[in-house]
Amino acid sequence: MQTDTSTRQSHNLIASDRVEGTPVRRSSGEKIGTIERLMIDKLSGNVAYAVLSFGGFLGLGQKHLPIPWGRLAYDRTLGAYHLDLTDEELKAAPSFAAGQEFDWGDRSREVEIHNYYRVPPYWGAY
Repeated sequence: MQTDTSTRQSHNLIASDRVEGTPVRRSSGEKIGTIERLMIDKLSGNVAYAVLSFGGFLGLGQKHLPIPWGRLAYDRTLGAYHLDLTDEELKAAPSFAAGQEFDWGDRSREVEIHNYYRVPPYWGAY
């Protein structure tokens, strides 16, 4: 049975491969970067972070910013996830170089990230 895409109902779920590569923009529509990957808590199944690719030119100098998932909101009018941070705030945000590994087991780094973005941690009180 063939489905007419013009009559499909919109829904709230999205596949992770469709989130990866989605732009992140300010309210003005200015593009900040793109979502590189999602980090999912294995025990709860909840998305913990979106890793944002930011800056650089042709892959050089590019940074990855782990942003708590709760700090992002999808904006249909922008066709992107919304994050209002200044360039200075983005440059100061906890990050790692594109070719560098991030130690996701280091809870103190995760606390730093959540404190920076002023959102409660996904794992509860610390």
